[in-house]
Amino acid sequence: MERNGMHTQRFERHVAITRPAQERMKQRGISEHELFELSERGDLRNKDEIRLWVAKHFEERSDNLICAAVILEEQLVVKTAMHHFDWRR
Repeated sequence: MERNGMHTQRFERHVAITRPAQERMKQRGISEHELFELSERGDLRNKDEIRLWVAKHFEERSDNLICAAVILEEQLVVKTAMHHFDWRR
């Protein structure tokens, strides 16, 4: 798991991106800037007390919504990144 220089004010944690999330971001063309915007301003849905999804529409992208599955630990751990996300799934 890579801890980059990113810090989220919203969750008051540093961000750690797992290797699978890094690979998915690369495959899906999701930048660290978009991941930062997603974590700070995206819509939230909790799975339980520490696991949640964060999703955001980016006007300039045609593959919306962009979503990250994250875990709130000592850091905000990004487990994976998705595109063409649908809350109804």
